[in-house]
Amino acid sequence: ARQIYILVIFSWMSISAFAQDPQFTQFYANPLYLNPAFAGSHGCPRFAANYRNEWPSLTGNYVTYSVSYDQYFKTISGGIGVIATHDQQGQGTIFTSSLGLIYSYHLKVNRKFSMLFGAKAAMTNKYLNWDKLTFGDMIDPRRGFIYNTGDVPRGGSRYFFDASAGIVGYSKHFFFGGAVHHLNRPDESMIIGSSRLPMRFTGHMGAEIKLGGKSQYRNTTSIMPNVIYQYQNGFQELNVGTYIKYENFTAGVWYRNRDAFILCLGISTPKFKVGYSYDITVSKLGNGVSGGSHEVSLGFNFACKKKPKNFRKISCPSF
Repeated sequence: ARQIYILVIFSWMSISAFAQDPQFTQFYANPLYLNPAFAGSHGCPRFAANYRNEWPSLTGNYVTYSVSYDQYFKTISGGIGVIATHDQQGQGTIFTSSLGLIYSYHLKVNRKFSMLFGAKAAMTNKYLNWDKLTFGDMIDPRRGFIYNTGDVPRGGSRYFFDASAGIVGYSKHFFFGGAVHHLNRPDESMIIGSSRLPMRFTGHMGAEIKLGGKSQYRNTTSIMPNVIYQYQNGFQELNVGTYIKYENFTAGVWYRNRDAFILCLGISTPKFKVGYSYDITVSKLGNGVSGGSHEVSLGFNFACKKKPKNFRKISCPSF
């Protein structure tokens, strides 16, 4: 979980530089990224696309894209998913692209409770554009960066295998889950020596509370409190928030510990959904300096050729 990092060249020259994963704040608009166990949880085919621009006012901002597809297959008692992500750091200085395949086993424990067990295998490529780096020997005291560096070009491209796993348990109006990413701690070093990608641990929990009783708003209005905790290499991130859903409209407010307030708006229909969120930075970096963070999501739900019988969906938020 990236919080207060601005790209500094020395961090990439270090023999043991530890990177951190990009994060989406519309957590449930990109469920396969949050937890691979969510694959197939919608039942029918589902497509999602996500775009995030973090700290756009800074020259070293982060831009992240994600697309995914998943659906449930009765013949294998579970869901299959595919997810592709692309992350750009420091105006194209570093690119990280990943393509992953997911399988999630669906188990009905009893009439009211089910569990999902997911695993993801991904191939990731990390690329460093050496030409965009600057060094001290390139600087003229008066005229700025005018010289060629004497440093020998290094870096380039590196491919590595990455494994993740997750679990989700849920009843009609409550769910919880956990995931571990980078189980094999792949070596992502592009310079010198080894740089193992630290494991990322995620825990999440949420509920849906129907409002209105026997009034006209029954089953059309609900609140959805949620908590998401993530840990990676000593960095902790706690997200606490709630959504209010009225028919096809959803509004959400989250707080990420010591970092940002997140405002989210979305429209969801049986066939498609679209959402927008904005992170208001409250850390020392300041919203006026960073420009906050913008995120847009788009999703499509396709009709099943043959709808699964007695399929049990999760009452989790759309965004």
